Amino acid sequence: MAISGGKDDGSPMMEMNTTPLIDVMLVLLIMFIITIPVATHSVDIDLPQPSAEPPPLDQVDPIKNKIVLTQTGEILWNGTAINDNELVRNLQETMAFQVEPELQFEPEPLASYELSAKVLNIIKGSGVTKFGFVGNEKYREFGKAGA
Repeated sequence: MAISGGKDDGSPMMEMNTTPLIDVMLVLLIMFIITIPVATHSVDIDLPQPSAEPPPLDQVDPIKNKIVLTQTGEILWNGTAINDNELVRNLQETMAFQVEPELQFEPEPLASYELSAKVLNIIKGSGVTKFGFVGNEKYREFGKAGA
């Protein structure tokens, strides 16, 4: 392994040999990569379990259902207040239809973001595929909240 550097006239080489510095930097980089803890970011969600009592017969529409979140923290299914268990049960019932009904989601302007995220996670966990956000046209212009 021959190293050539400088001239062959016998004068000393004036440039610094950077190879050992690069080797040390690579070793340090590898050590830093090895010592970084593994990123384990996850959100654990406890989905509510459906209750045993059957839902009212007129609560689930086979064509279109609408979920409205109110600013007081209520979940309205086609205008009727329900809780998390009833929401899960209604979503399971919609999945039992031969043709899945459309599910519309419309939170009120001052509805809780936490409640919206919780309801959206329940909907996602249920496997509903015909889902849409409605009522967004009220907010086309900034500062016109529902006017």
